[in-house]
Amino acid sequence: MKILVTGAAGFIGFHLSRRYLEQGHSVVGLDIINDYYDPAIKHARLDILKGFSKFTFARLDLADATDISGLFQAHGFDLVVNLAAQAGVRYSLQNPRAYIDSNIVGFLNILEGCRHTKVGHLVFASSSSVYGLNTHMPLSPHRGVDHPISLYAASKKSNEMMAHSYAHLFGLPCTGLRFFTVYGPWGRPDMALFLFTKAILAGKPINVFNYGKMRRDFTFIDDIIEGVVRIGEKPATPNPDWDSANPDPATSSAPYRIYNIGNNHVEELSRYIEVLEKELGRKAEWNLLPMQAGDVPATEADVDDLARDAGFKPATTIEEGIAKFVAWYREYYKM
Repeated sequence: MKILVTGAAGFIGFHLSRRYLEQGHSVVGLDIINDYYDPAIKHARLDILKGFSKFTFARLDLADATDISGLFQAHGFDLVVNLAAQAGVRYSLQNPRAYIDSNIVGFLNILEGCRHTKVGHLVFASSSSVYGLNTHMPLSPHRGVDHPISLYAASKKSNEMMAHSYAHLFGLPCTGLRFFTVYGPWGRPDMALFLFTKAILAGKPINVFNYGKMRRDFTFIDDIIEGVVRIGEKPATPNPDWDSANPDPATSSAPYRIYNIGNNHVEELSRYIEVLEKELGRKAEWNLLPMQAGDVPATEADVDDLARDAGFKPATTIEEGIAKFVAWYREYYKM
């Protein structure tokens, strides 16, 4: 296949592009390489991807309708995986417009490109953050997500609704994937595991929000990629049993699906840090802080649909995942 992966220099986009290239597909990787975090790691990821003969890099702004339209017209993609987005819940409190430009305007340009070039399947990243104030655990895609508590979450819910409208109007198969707290090698430097590791090795205190009582469905990057690849091979189809009088948010009369990809196993943040301390062989100095605005106290993914339709359920333990991250971190920074 010829596949477009947006956000290819990012954490998940890099891993996904590499998997597709290893499978022999042709990949066009789009990224703007902004400075939301240190671009050096983005360039290092790209250097690896550029070692594959079937990889083409496109440095474009997702919000530029003309450039994105031209990219679609030039290539004729079989599959599009949209991972490009302005990420981060906390950053959305300081720079909300970045989320509209990238996550709303940019996503519209992707939808238009798919529509006009008859792309066979659009897979797009959503987020566990869309569940917002929902507390019914495990969090199910078959329940409504009407109470997001950050603009980032609202932008991701908007993507889901925009995709559904295009699936309904134009028959574009669209599948949204709600990722749960992704971590692992080549992770983003602004994410907790990266920040904790850097601080602990430097002998500096770490900020532990909600006094370490945060509960998360930590999901290892390899499990995320396996889920994305398997779902990408199964274009969304209409649900013949969908009932407009009792609408199921995860399916539709249109070719549209929503899945969770999470580990389906909750860990408290305090234990996550303790596993990291053991792996690093050092104790951290904990700076205990209250919950930050936009955060939720707990997440837990219901992945029954993923297991049924993709034949896969994430299962990497935090002991395995953190060990792999630390090994990568030491090698990357030559420690």
